Amino acid sequence: MATSATSDSPLREHGVADPMMPRPFRITRKVKETHDTVTFDLVPADGGTIAGFAPGQFNMLYAFGIGEVPISISGDPANPEVLIHTLRAVGAVTRALCDARRGDIVGVRGPFGTAWPAEQARGDDIVLIAGGIGLAPLRPAFYRFLTDRRTYGRISLIYGARTPAELLYRRELEHWRGQFGLDVEVTVDHAAADWYGPVGVVTRLLSRVRFDPIDTTALLCGPEVMMRFAIRDLTRLGVADDHIFLSMERNMKCAIGFCGHCQFGPAFVCKDGPVFSYRDVARLLAVAEI
Repeated sequence: MATSATSDSPLREHGVADPMMPRPFRITRKVKETHDTVTFDLVPADGGTIAGFAPGQFNMLYAFGIGEVPISISGDPANPEVLIHTLRAVGAVTRALCDARRGDIVGVRGPFGTAWPAEQARGDDIVLIAGGIGLAPLRPAFYRFLTDRRTYGRISLIYGARTPAELLYRRELEHWRGQFGLDVEVTVDHAAADWYGPVGVVTRLLSRVRFDPIDTTALLCGPEVMMRFAIRDLTRLGVADDHIFLSMERNMKCAIGFCGHCQFGPAFVCKDGPVFSYRDVARLLAVAEI
């Protein structure tokens, strides 16, 4: 399941011997998703090629002169010619990146980390549960499942945001909802006058999708409180602990396990995660302040 990047990773094959050295990438496309969230298309500015990535992995994005942040890759793994990242302006670095324009250069290190279990999930029903910007790390996995559609059972996406204005990838959501054989359910915490969909927490939508709990793989990404409640409801329905996976992107600084900022019990989120099986981290999630 895990796919870790080390100093002998695809980075070396693409001319980057030092995993701490960012490569220059040029912004070729910028889409404003919400008032504080943008999606970038990035291509190498150094004439090199892009290392492939697995759904669930992340890059370190560097705003020159300010700093770098870990951001999940949110594009289609079947399209290796471009890197796509969706990020929200929440601090100095992400604000600088969100303010960047088409043609600007940013630094990129990666890819790093573990992947969503696309191979392990073959034959299973798939349930993806996302909250807020947590849809971005799940998007590559959704692409992978759609590419190999006959390999999986029912595929369900449950997505929630605070308001309709904060929903990501609205056109794609509308397209996916119209596809035969997909269950796509969207909810918001606070409805606007023109919102006619469900209102409430994400987990309430589990009753609206069909899956066989015995043969289901669930992928979760979003606020930790959302993931805790989703795990509770999934396990009550009969989904096994080792078939529930969550992305624990937090406190990552170096991306290769040197600095220790992201230590999570005996693990380091950047190199042992960010994707973990719930069975592997259940005990740690129950401990306050880890």
